[in-house]
Amino acid sequence: MEVIQTTSKDIIVSALSKSITYQDYRKMVKTLVENNSTTGNDKSEAMVNYTMLNDRRMKRWDKTVKVSDEVKNRLSNFSGDVTWLVITESWCGDAAHVIPVINKIAELHDGIDLKLVLRDENDALMNQFLTNGGKAIPKLIMIDNATGQVIDTFGPRPSEATKMVNDYKATFGKLTPEFKEDLQRWYNQDKGQTAIEDLLQLLCL
Repeated sequence: MEVIQTTSKDIIVSALSKSITYQDYRKMVKTLVENNSTTGNDKSEAMVNYTMLNDRRMKRWDKTVKVSDEVKNRLSNFSGDVTWLVITESWCGDAAHVIPVINKIAELHDGIDLKLVLRDENDALMNQFLTNGGKAIPKLIMIDNATGQVIDTFGPRPSEATKMVNDYKATFGKLTPEFKEDLQRWYNQDKGQTAIEDLLQLLCL
């Protein structure tokens, strides 16, 4: 067990050394769009188009995600000192909806340091935090800055969206293009509020 923990910690330290801020991530995605490119190993036209779409989504959420006074009051009770290390890629639709919300919460508390890394450049890290055996993103890893230990994780989707996906897969076996459109509509209607509640629970608030 000790060996696993040590290995995991080394992998996390290595990933953190290559991590970037949310602001730098947004600049990087904007530059990728300007250059008709994308992050990740797959540079296909489809992935390039997803990155372009996600840049617009993040721009919209950066402006429109609302954090209530009640949430701010609950957040003020957090006394920890943590890093939120998020594994992502620019083409990931869930990430485009979720990461701007994560950033909004992180910005409101000095004890939360948000850092981002790319999945395909951090395979060892991703393999430590699989979801049902898959490399699902975005994945938030909450690290205690005092000890370097992983406290908890969040992602790849808010709890309600996860239930929608699991229920649909259980009934139909796989996600259809129609369901994915329904999921996008859910994100637009939810406006980040489920993710905010999930993140507060992550912080035990």
